[in-house]
Amino acid sequence: MERSLLQRIEAFLKESAMPPSVFGRAAVHDPRLVSDLRGGREPGLRLICRVEHFMNKWRADRRAGHVAPEGDRRTRAARGLDVRVEA
Repeated sequence: MERSLLQRIEAFLKESAMPPSVFGRAAVHDPRLVSDLRGGREPGLRLICRVEHFMNKWRADRRAGHVAPEGDRRTRAARGLDVRVEA
């Protein structure tokens, strides 16, 4: 049986170490997307396509080595990955 969109997103969040609000903002400009889906929001076909495209593109970019350190500012700083370049 095919997994639901929310299940695929949850797996992606774990894989990418990306916070839900960062994912929603990056994928569809909606920081509440994941919390709304967890609360029962039913996504339309267009939303599903946009989210799937974002996840597929992110994975392809990661395989090609084009993805920045995973997570957001806070998680990168906690891991010691947040490097600032002084001009």
